[in-house]
Amino acid sequence: MIGGKKGSIAIFTYHHRHRETESITNSPFLLVCQPSHEPPSNHLSLFFSFFSIKSNSSTSQSSAIPTPFPTSSLLLLLLSVFNPLAVISRQSAEMGSIDKERTIVGLAATDPSGHLSPYTFTLRNTGPEDVFIKVMCCGVCHTDIHQVKNDLGMSRYPMVPGHEVIGEVVEVGSEVTKFSAGDVVGVGCLVGCCRSCMACDSDIEQYCNKKIWSYNDVHTDGKPTQGGFAESMVVDQKFVVKIPDGMSPEQAAPLLCAGVTVYSPLNHFGLKKPGLRGGILGLGGVGHMGVKIAKAMGHHITVISSSDKKRVEALDHLGADDYLVSSDAAKMQEVADSLDYIIDTVPVNHPLEPYLSLLKVDGKLILMGVINTPLQFISPMVMLGRKVITGSFIGSMKETEEMLDFCKEKGLSSMIEVVNMDYVNTALERLEKNDVRYRFVVDVAGSKLLQQ
Repeated sequence: MIGGKKGSIAIFTYHHRHRETESITNSPFLLVCQPSHEPPSNHLSLFFSFFSIKSNSSTSQSSAIPTPFPTSSLLLLLLSVFNPLAVISRQSAEMGSIDKERTIVGLAATDPSGHLSPYTFTLRNTGPEDVFIKVMCCGVCHTDIHQVKNDLGMSRYPMVPGHEVIGEVVEVGSEVTKFSAGDVVGVGCLVGCCRSCMACDSDIEQYCNKKIWSYNDVHTDGKPTQGGFAESMVVDQKFVVKIPDGMSPEQAAPLLCAGVTVYSPLNHFGLKKPGLRGGILGLGGVGHMGVKIAKAMGHHITVISSSDKKRVEALDHLGADDYLVSSDAAKMQEVADSLDYIIDTVPVNHPLEPYLSLLKVDGKLILMGVINTPLQFISPMVMLGRKVITGSFIGSMKETEEMLDFCKEKGLSSMIEVVNMDYVNTALERLEKNDVRYRFVVDVAGSKLLQQ
């Protein structure tokens, strides 16, 4: 215990003793506490053994208590005397005390050129509701290009991008209830919200006007947020999701943005029922997940593209039902007034009229691409079919959990190309040219760049 006065910090290290060998090995966990009141003096010198929390251990005994001491009783004793601040892994303890900021390395853009280079920065302390995560891998999204190059005019530098983050929980705050050390978890586009507006009260926090982005933003403590192209992150538990058992981390990463971005509008607009006819405009990272998820919902799916070069991939690899080249006027006319919805994933300026003509009465054109120039259409294209042009932005935490469970149930995965950190700049260049099938995923933990 560090200090003996009220308000001081107590750190109890648990040990496990084998009766047969009497050998003592350090446990993987520490309990960091703050006294709730002045503890009895004998509590200051207690050296507790580590007991499995799963069950009362018959092979463990305390070095301070001569007879086997039940786990539940030990925990009750601890909790009656101390308010836990955090339960942390030994790995975290070796990285530094919980009350000290951690210094980590990531890849950051420092100017609108968008070039990423090694950058050292600090993470905030792990708060009561925070989860400290060691990053395993991170997907690369087209939005990362917009952000690092300041295409939207609101970039803050230095900027560590990455919002499709998969990692392992290393440490949790004392009020974290959903996660524990060792869990494989994900972090998407957001890490904060106001929790009091209509959007937050309705569990659609992605539309909160005070939402906090996972990078290129400022946290409530005044520190800049940094993304997943780095060793570690500290994230509020509300914005962390458990990755289903058996799901590959690399496969799961793109689902945290591309997957939920498609799932959310299908869910919100009542388009999950089977038998619908849908169109996917643009076959990239989001588009390919759109085909997979919509097909798993029982929809007839037409991929719409500007050229014929992805026809085989769309039909044979992704399972689309039809493929439509937008410049083929005769074929476009054949498909007119036939689709219930179109998910438009194109991230550059393009005309809307050709696609509005494909929709049935009450059909929906759902915009998802981030475009920084105005889109145009003539109003009769909408009026004469009571058609809707709408947009959708990622998805809520609730929808993200639902989407992950849906993908696990249906056996869905993303099509990816795994690269190391030293390839990220090349990956961004290739992504800008649409030269990837269909999502880059960066192997952060396995990259030598962050181990040097």
